[in-house]
Amino acid sequence: MVADAAAFNPYSLLHIPMYGILTILLILSNWSSIFKNRGTSTNSTNLVVAGIIALVVGIADEIYQAYIPNRKATITDVFLDILGVILCILIVRRIEHASGFSKIRTFLHRTK
Repeated sequence: MVADAAAFNPYSLLHIPMYGILTILLILSNWSSIFKNRGTSTNSTNLVVAGIIALVVGIADEIYQAYIPNRKATITDVFLDILGVILCILIVRRIEHASGFSKIRTFLHRTK
C-alpha cells in the first residue's frame, strides 16, 4: 500500500483542469442542441452530452496509453477525468444560475 502511494504521479492532477476545459469547450460548441431545445440556454441535456463525450475521450486516452511503451493506463486518471468533468458542470450551472442568463435567453427566444 505504501509503495502504491509513493508511485502516485502528481502530474496526474493535471487531468482535472484539462478535462474541465474540454468539457467547457464541448458545452460552448453546443453539440447537444442537435438533440433537444435548439436555441435555449444550457440545459441538462447539453451538460450531460458534453460530459459523456469528455469521459469517452478520457477512457479512450487511457486505453491508448496502455499500448505505448513507458506509459501506463491507470484507473486513477479516469477518476480524475470524471472529477474534472463534474466540477466543470457544477461551475457552469452555478454561473448560469447566479447570472440569470438562462432566464433572459429563454425570454428572448420566446418573444421571437
